Amino acid sequence: MNSTNDYDIIVIGAGHAGCEAALSSARMGLRTAIFTINMDTIGQMSCNPAIGGLAKSHLVKEIDALGGEMAMITYRVGVQFKVLNKSKGPAVWATRVQCDRALYRKHMRASLEAQSGLDINQESIEGILIDGHRICGVRTCDNSYHAKAIVIATGTFLNGLIHIGPENFPAGRIGEPPSINLSKSLGEIGFKIGRLKTGTPPRLNAAGIDFSVMQIHKGDMPLPAMSLFTGEIKNPQLPCYITYTNKQTHKVILDNLKFSPLYSGAIKGIGPRYCPSIEDKVVRFRDRTRHQIFLEPEGIEADEYYVNGISTSLPSEVQMQIVKSISGLENAEIKKFGYAIEYDFVYPTQLKPTLETKLIEGLFLAGQINGTSGYEEAAAQGLIAGINAALKIKGKEPFIIGRHEAYIGVLIDDLVTKGTKEPYRMFTSRAEYRLLLRQDNADLRLMEKGHDLGLISKKHFDRLQQKKALISTVLKRLRSTRVKPEIINPVLTKLGGAEIKEDASLYKLLKRPEMSYADIKNVSASDNGLPCDVTSQIEIQTKYEGYIQRQAELAEKFKKFEDKKIPADFVYQGIPGFSREIVEKLEEVRPLNLGQAGRIPGVTPAAISLLMVAVERHRRKQ
Repeated sequence: MNSTNDYDIIVIGAGHAGCEAALSSARMGLRTAIFTINMDTIGQMSCNPAIGGLAKSHLVKEIDALGGEMAMITYRVGVQFKVLNKSKGPAVWATRVQCDRALYRKHMRASLEAQSGLDINQESIEGILIDGHRICGVRTCDNSYHAKAIVIATGTFLNGLIHIGPENFPAGRIGEPPSINLSKSLGEIGFKIGRLKTGTPPRLNAAGIDFSVMQIHKGDMPLPAMSLFTGEIKNPQLPCYITYTNKQTHKVILDNLKFSPLYSGAIKGIGPRYCPSIEDKVVRFRDRTRHQIFLEPEGIEADEYYVNGISTSLPSEVQMQIVKSISGLENAEIKKFGYAIEYDFVYPTQLKPTLETKLIEGLFLAGQINGTSGYEEAAAQGLIAGINAALKIKGKEPFIIGRHEAYIGVLIDDLVTKGTKEPYRMFTSRAEYRLLLRQDNADLRLMEKGHDLGLISKKHFDRLQQKKALISTVLKRLRSTRVKPEIINPVLTKLGGAEIKEDASLYKLLKRPEMSYADIKNVSASDNGLPCDVTSQIEIQTKYEGYIQRQAELAEKFKKFEDKKIPADFVYQGIPGFSREIVEKLEEVRPLNLGQAGRIPGVTPAAISLLMVAVERHRRKQ
């Protein structure tokens, strides 16, 4: 441990956000300390044992391309790899990896312990220390630690309260104490704090589950990699299983609603709309006779299964009735009961796009404290908070990713510009330019930025440059190489496509939906041995060229508004035509540019026109 108790950066919390924040700042050369209540739960997967999924894998691959850790750990601990939405377009393809929960913790802790310039401290932070409006450190029960920047990434621990039936008790996670004084400290400083709720389902003993009556759900072969930097995946691959609730299950739930803290009024926090509890699903969708349940293995040597789909806070005896009413679970034993947890969060409109707070200089927030849900959303924020804390101390320009550049940019812009009153979850529908922001091109979009930050090695950056050059070379060859009808028509006929009557370029032929790059190789064998990621890029860029070009043009128009900066000291009061409501909204968010101002809920296009004129007038005066 650093004997002087002085650090450049202190990170509070060692969940997914905290780990990424601490690793990024240390890798950028800043002396960093990460504080956790329990060393044994570093990188804990508190909910389901999986990383990625719809829209979330985009975040994970972007974290990877920027030099973060989540995808690499996922690769080491994955026990099932699968690409979702393959029947749809590439913009919504998503990789989901079932993980060994214990191995994930083990490898993440090992990454932290191996990182030079990073100390791990097992102490509870009781409050932050400020000097005027600037952060200067933290205090524990016994010590004070000083730092130039602080990242708070406390997950559900801020004033956490667990509910199981009519009973409730303070906890940040089952079996771990909450952080009450830190939440109180933030409120006393002046942060606007709200209350959210999330939940988890019961875990079952595998020995009592009858998998033979369930639908088996296997992963893909060959295994789709989550990280850009993976080698051979050696873990044994495990299946998941699908079963369903039924009328009896729903009757048990409806008969016991009076014992649910969600319906008794005991829970005040707002829960996740897109991942509701089983009691909420049964009440809201009474016309449905069943709901899907997805049984996920907890790990290679674990004897537990996570029952995804029946998150609940009903009493333990009712949970047993629910489980035993489900096909295949009649003899199942509950090893851990489900519960709901309420916790404090800070309204994210109080943050800058760097994730630094507007109220206290040098204080950054990341993860569920900002109102998000999900490991992936947390890790993305932690990475950006750690990067920007390091850049601030170094006196360099902040690192801000635009909505047109990455899902990470969409996530953070949504939080700081629109705010949230419910747990925020990433969806592909939130991204206006999702055909540009595919999971397959995260490296092409972001790895250069990661290299510039010092988080991507020269070796990996050089490999990226070679990949770009190879893609460009092959695309040029496809455009310039033409084939005769008698050569290609037999291939087209076999694939069920219309024959051609005159010479056509390989590029034009590849645009056809029935043609793949493998089919092209049959008539032009000069590119044998290309890596799969290169041929995939060639196919996508060729087949979707028109759509990609249109989105690129829209993104360029969007960027013009983002480039119209609003001075940090700009005064909104007194602009002719502005209502009090418009002024209040603009003062709350303090947008960096006209583009961001236009995305603030309630700020009208007419107000943006007036603001544009006022900003230009201010610029000329300056």
